[in-house]
Amino acid sequence: MFKKVLIANRGEIAVRINRACQELGISTVAVHSEADRDSMHVRIANESVCIGPNQVNKSYLNTHALISACEITNAEAIHPGYGFLSENASFAKMVSDHGLTFIGPKYEHIEKMGDKIQAKKIMHKLGVPTIPGSEGKIENLDDAINIGNEIGYPILLKAAAGGGGRGMKVIGNEKEMVDSFSIVRKEALSFFGNDDVYIEKFIDAPRHIEVQVIGDLHGNFVHLYERDCSVQRRNQKVIEEAIAPGIDIEEKAKLFETVISAIKEMGYLGLGTLEFLYHEGSFYFMEMNTRLQVEHPITEMITRIDLVREQISVAAGEKLSFDQSKINPLGHSIECRINAEDPKTFKPSAGTISLYHPPAGNGIRLDTFIYSGYKVPHYYDNLLAKLIVTGRDRDHAIRRALRSLDEIIIEGTVTNIELHKKILSSEAFKKGSVSIKWLEENIESL
Repeated sequence: MFKKVLIANRGEIAVRINRACQELGISTVAVHSEADRDSMHVRIANESVCIGPNQVNKSYLNTHALISACEITNAEAIHPGYGFLSENASFAKMVSDHGLTFIGPKYEHIEKMGDKIQAKKIMHKLGVPTIPGSEGKIENLDDAINIGNEIGYPILLKAAAGGGGRGMKVIGNEKEMVDSFSIVRKEALSFFGNDDVYIEKFIDAPRHIEVQVIGDLHGNFVHLYERDCSVQRRNQKVIEEAIAPGIDIEEKAKLFETVISAIKEMGYLGLGTLEFLYHEGSFYFMEMNTRLQVEHPITEMITRIDLVREQISVAAGEKLSFDQSKINPLGHSIECRINAEDPKTFKPSAGTISLYHPPAGNGIRLDTFIYSGYKVPHYYDNLLAKLIVTGRDRDHAIRRALRSLDEIIIEGTVTNIELHKKILSSEAFKKGSVSIKWLEENIESL
């Protein structure tokens, strides 16, 4: 096991990783920008290093500063969390080249899965169901038009290196393709440094279902069931739950078998999440996230397995502490992403937390980094906390979530707590099976 780990992130996930390390007896190094010197992850770590000014490209994305921080503190491994450099294959290789351990997958897998075209090809070859579309990148407008006509509109024109809902556009007909092709490529180049695009059949109003997996270096590969992440706004997840309501057990069992076969064939190491669109009884692979997910706590709560602890352990060369037969989901868990933003306009909010009081009680977990007196900076993602509630069943979990949202107090900055209450109270959500379009189509009425 590692003696010292550097946490290359900030916010609630840096706090989460720090706790897992310290429970394993691992000393921690927190890195921070000048704006984050008073953040909780800095206060609770064993050591801290300032790696640059407020801007992310000069601090949290400064790979040389992170390696240097390892060298001066004698850290043996780097945990990237999520976001920032967590899916940067070049950084993972750089870490390895400096004799350090990247707590994540092999850089080759990060690289392959980071390219949506290549990922789709690999998964199709491994028997994972994929969305009909182009077999590779689209070279020019004429090819795009021909493929669009062959598949049939509407289609999705997507950036190969895309993510977070950027670099994609729904194309309804040939004229829209002519108008949009160069625009999408320019946007892809601007956001991702790569203008490769590809085409997929557009599936209207699907659900977003993802499967959590983990593998070690000893030939053990398991799944930890699924999560439903269909409550989204502009392709950004708002509420997630585990397990997904209203999906046939046999359908899921077949998917799990296929997924495990695929990652076993890959020789995958560490945590990963395969994301699917689910529509009319069929699953279609979208992408694989080669990192810890924001919504990992709901899987932890229903399986009683510490995913971050396991992630660190397998990176250190140890075996998984469980096998597939030991994973039996219990109850239902829901996660609400509490952001510093206006619940109506979604405008980000910064400011000093004047009063903070977390909810409490059985089945309540709050992953956060805020405290009374903490100044929320405006330079970074506006996620303040993740409320995770677990109940006997889905109805119980919803009621518990609503009670917890009533109880939590965050004053000094605007939050989206009221939006979460309205979503959870809506009849459509209570019935289950809402699509990824539901929130945006109903947000005004909510």
